[in-house]
Amino acid sequence: MPDLDLLKAMDTARRAAESATAASLAHFRRGVRVEVKPDRTPVTQADRDAEAAVHAVIREAFPDHGFLGEETGAHAGGAASRTRWIVDPIDGTKGFTRGRAFWGPLVACEHEGRIVAGAMALPVLGEVYWAARGLGCWLRTGDAAPLRCQVSGIAAWEDATLSLGEPHVLFRKPMLERVAALAIGAQTARCYGDLAGCALVLRGQAEAWVEAGVQLWDLGPIPVLVEEAGGTFTDLDGKPTLESGSCVASNGKVHAHVLRALRG
Repeated sequence: MPDLDLLKAMDTARRAAESATAASLAHFRRGVRVEVKPDRTPVTQADRDAEAAVHAVIREAFPDHGFLGEETGAHAGGAASRTRWIVDPIDGTKGFTRGRAFWGPLVACEHEGRIVAGAMALPVLGEVYWAARGLGCWLRTGDAAPLRCQVSGIAAWEDATLSLGEPHVLFRKPMLERVAALAIGAQTARCYGDLAGCALVLRGQAEAWVEAGVQLWDLGPIPVLVEEAGGTFTDLDGKPTLESGSCVASNGKVHAHVLRALRG
């Protein structure tokens, strides 16, 4: 990837997530006004400020790159650029507006159609995750030194923890029976939601995360984070794509089992 500095892209993604963290925490639990967009999803001034903060960091580092943000849409890059950044300034806005902890920014760098670097953060928990192809996946909590993320080694589903996304989507037929069987067959299941559900896999605290019914920016950096932590990322059909709005992110060892179960 000679025309893209991956180390710089990874550092930019991390700094952008940290900048979004600061911008959103400035509004957290302070009575921010909630508006409803045409797609019936919520948006606040915190979302807009966080996206502006991310945009500023990326524009300073890579002024010619394209940009796709949930709140501001697409911004064209330079004529020769094959890179764009995909951003959700606050994944989990509903939780943010109700004072919960499981929300945060998602920042992805896509080069020639592939996610090559990215970052995410859980601001209330003080956690920042970042990765790039061949450079590993890293976690810093508070002021502690970064630690390299590694998925778990559990291979037997009866010993596994399943992390689930939005039940409103996953618990509809025909998925309901398949997801229920998958959850019952696991040792335990958790439903933190949004990017916090993926964080369990990155930390080796869950073996699989299943999500569906989301947008491109809701999954942006997840492939590179999961794969650089040693795991596997696909959509529910087993394809390595973000376009379907679904995902299975796993430690790799249970991935085939999860896909078989979800296919019924």
